[in-house]
Amino acid sequence: MNQNAKVEEFAFQAEMSQLLHLITHSLYSHREIFLRELISNASDALSKLHFASLTQKDLVTEGEELQITITLDEEKKQITIADNGIGMSREELISNIGTIAKSGTANFAKDLTGNAAKDIELIGRFGVGFYSVFMVADEVEVTSKSAQGGAGHVWISQGTGTFTLQEAADAPQGTSIKFVLKEEAAQFATKYSLNETIKKYSDFVSFPILVNGEKVNQSRALWARNKDEVTAEEYQEFYRYLSHRYDEPLHHLPLSVEAPVQFKALLYIPSEADRNLFSAEGLDPKVQLYVKRIFIQNNCKELLPQWLRFVHGVVDSEDLPLNVSREVTQHSALMAKINQFLTKKLIGEFKTWAETDKEKYLKFWKAFGNFIKEGLHTDHANKEKLTELYRAASSVEPQGLVSLQDYVDRMQPDQTHIYYVSGKTQAAIEANPNLEWFKNKGIEVLYLYDEVDEFVLPGMGPFQEKTLTPIHEAEIDASQEEEQKKRDLPPAKKEGLLALFKKQLGDKVEDVLESKRLVESPCTLVSAKDGMNSQMERMMKMMDPKFKGGKRVLEVNTRNPLIKSLAKIHEEKPKDTLVKEIVEELYEGAALMDGTLEDATQLVTRSQKLMTKLADLYAKTLA
Repeated sequence: MNQNAKVEEFAFQAEMSQLLHLITHSLYSHREIFLRELISNASDALSKLHFASLTQKDLVTEGEELQITITLDEEKKQITIADNGIGMSREELISNIGTIAKSGTANFAKDLTGNAAKDIELIGRFGVGFYSVFMVADEVEVTSKSAQGGAGHVWISQGTGTFTLQEAADAPQGTSIKFVLKEEAAQFATKYSLNETIKKYSDFVSFPILVNGEKVNQSRALWARNKDEVTAEEYQEFYRYLSHRYDEPLHHLPLSVEAPVQFKALLYIPSEADRNLFSAEGLDPKVQLYVKRIFIQNNCKELLPQWLRFVHGVVDSEDLPLNVSREVTQHSALMAKINQFLTKKLIGEFKTWAETDKEKYLKFWKAFGNFIKEGLHTDHANKEKLTELYRAASSVEPQGLVSLQDYVDRMQPDQTHIYYVSGKTQAAIEANPNLEWFKNKGIEVLYLYDEVDEFVLPGMGPFQEKTLTPIHEAEIDASQEEEQKKRDLPPAKKEGLLALFKKQLGDKVEDVLESKRLVESPCTLVSAKDGMNSQMERMMKMMDPKFKGGKRVLEVNTRNPLIKSLAKIHEEKPKDTLVKEIVEELYEGAALMDGTLEDATQLVTRSQKLMTKLADLYAKTLA
């Protein structure tokens, strides 16, 4: 610095103290951010010099390698951050560092609300990350000399009412920022602390970062390299670094996009889902946001829809606008476009696997199928594409994966519905009496083993004009074949027996009807019209133990031998209690199959009594 040079003093506008107070006390949740901001500014200055030197041959470029040097004096708690980049002239020092004291400040100050969250969004347009240094320092000295030529200058301020400028004839080209740490920021006065902060936020800055002469950062980000130059081992190592997992990823997807937004990305699909992805703490996305290799935000919610939170990765934008704090991205069309592009790209990858690599898609679906289902429920913009990815087992492939397109391709000529049934296992589903009519007619039925499907399928809407319908709501062809008519009860006996069922069961059921869907089983419970099915009720009870489901309709197969025997006994001995006991047993057995029987005690006790009567009767025939 030229000791004889004139010192000029400039006054900040009146709003400056208010703005600095907001910046240093409200905008940053962690003091360590100051180092990221200063390194980011230094990196920008180096990039500007690099690109300017390609077209401007008269630039002053001192030093062979563009780099950021950090000098730490632990005893004095003094830090100097320097770069040999584009530098600033006197006028640029006033303009660039004094951004919030320049044009528009008065109007900006009028818009301040005192609400930190809203004011952060407002200040974000002014780009003043440099001022974060006042969180850790009482006074800051900036020395800069422009590569365009001219003398260097020193800018000094305590971040309050004024700053000074003084010519520095011996200043090197570039910019250096020197300050002494406050007592409350003394934890940064160690080489270890600086190195760890740099590795956390600035490890992939394109230029070397030296702390007391030793290079700290990796310099070149893996995602910025040509994918042909990256080995499988390097991709695996970076996956472990990002995810803290040690499994082999199912897939990695490197991207380099020029339009509509310039960004690079590296995304990973794990081989299995984290256990906590459906817990409250696991709902955040797993993708990190960088801007020009500077770490900005972990678990960035704006980069992907929530249903894709199983994806790990990095997105690095060249031109994404940020808030001053760099901790919260501005609500911008650019961020929305990145989200749309990545979502579309990932869905496209999944579709390719489904069509060309069945084994890979099977692994993916088993691990992340429930997230696709979540997307069907929440991501309306991509609902049609996600519907194409949906898979379920079926009566044709009980343990396989059937797409809705597979189902439609196999439908019978006059079939207008896609039918499905829910159950915990294949055995439980195939024991469902409601399935008998479909088996008899050779109609394929989707098997839903996950309770979440009961939420998803009703909201899908028609697929290729075919309505998705649970079998208990299906409209069954009421016409009977001649053989069935021969086996049916006469109308009078039928009406009398159904009346007995209604009287005996009372308000336990919504109604008792003759069944057209049953082939072999004596009876079944179905939902009343517009009522919840049993799977849905179970889910509601999981969420609210006090939830009470609706009454069911009991359908009785009047062609079943047991039902015909009951009709005969009732006709000849109308007061016999055996018939009433069997009616109760049939009802509770149907409720057990339906999953709605809350207490099986009476069912078991009654079953034992009936078996005793049967055994006694049989024993008498042997006497």
